[in-house]
Amino acid sequence: MRLDKFLKVSRLIKRRTVANEACDAGRVLVNGKPAKASLAVKEGDVLEIRFGARTVKAEILDVAETVKKDEAKELYRYL
Repeated sequence: MRLDKFLKVSRLIKRRTVANEACDAGRVLVNGKPAKASLAVKEGDVLEIRFGARTVKAEILDVAETVKKDEAKELYRYL
């Protein structure tokens, strides 16, 4: 699954366009490397997202095309 779509489906970032902009600005790292929005992510990858001064680090546990809002937090776990 594309990185920008995963960020939206998992609700780590609310909109896909915002996820694209964050990737283009270099604020999203996958396994320690800056990632483009089109990068294919899989289970086990570690995401690091910088929101201003705050950094969120999460491991992908599952990849799903669509999930309900309540189940979105089961796609990843915070590190």
